[in-house]
Amino acid sequence: MPQKNQFVIETANLAFGFSNKKSILKNINLKVERGSIYGFLGPNGAGKTTTIRLLLGLLRDQNNSISLFDKNLLHNRIESLSKIGALIEQPSLYEHLTGYDNLEITRQLRKISKEKIDDVLQTVRLSEAAHKKVKAYSLGMKQRLGIALALLAEPELLILDEPVNGLDPSGMMEMRELLKMINKKYNTTIFLSSHLISEVEKIVTHVGIINMGEMLFQGTIDDLYNVQKKELKVHIQVDNAGTAIKLLKTSYSVVVSESGLEIIIQSKEEVNDIIHLLMANNIKIYEALIESKNLEQLFLDMTHNYTVS
Repeated sequence: MPQKNQFVIETANLAFGFSNKKSILKNINLKVERGSIYGFLGPNGAGKTTTIRLLLGLLRDQNNSISLFDKNLLHNRIESLSKIGALIEQPSLYEHLTGYDNLEITRQLRKISKEKIDDVLQTVRLSEAAHKKVKAYSLGMKQRLGIALALLAEPELLILDEPVNGLDPSGMMEMRELLKMINKKYNTTIFLSSHLISEVEKIVTHVGIINMGEMLFQGTIDDLYNVQKKELKVHIQVDNAGTAIKLLKTSYSVVVSESGLEIIIQSKEEVNDIIHLLMANNIKIYEALIESKNLEQLFLDMTHNYTVS
């Protein structure tokens, strides 16, 4: 079990609502380990952005339940936020100025060394476009400039809200590689929200799934893969379903479906055992198909019973 000081973000039953009649978040218990890339996943309207705004102090935590860097946010707000870089939705940029000038404004406000501008431009691969006006940047370049702004103060924690939203496949790939590099090179903990599990699963080490303000899953990406493996089924068509069910039900969960017999299995190796058992009892097998849910299907299954208002 990780020691408490290994959690960069920790919340205890975090709840929030703009009125007593409607709750947006319900008992959210985040545990984000130092050095991890944590994917905060959920459909639009699930409560991801509200959670991020609470973590950054942009909304008031009504129950004083947020700890950052092992210190209570309410009582250590300035110290905690000084260690964080953030990009919420689209970056706020001066499009009539160059990328370099945008960084220079923030550098002066934060009283950061001038040399740091060239460093972050190189990190986000914008050195050659540094003196172009931002209005000429692509969406992906603007997103990378927003991350450069967040990196100026060398944060220990980077919080990103939908960083790949709206990017084309090439831009998504560039963003993935950039975030992995930042995490590895600087050991920066990254907390990113997204509704695109197919993209996030390629870079994250940990996952939290939220919908309608409630946490549905939290763990490592391997934990989520293990849940996925438990969702294996084999569909078999046979000539004598009644006898087949009697043979299989002592060891397996079996139901009759439109495709024949639907059998829940723990591993693909069990299919061979099932086929041998049926054949040994003179049951003809016409078809056997394995159904394995990918993470995107699993994510949809976890959230399909909720209706986003």
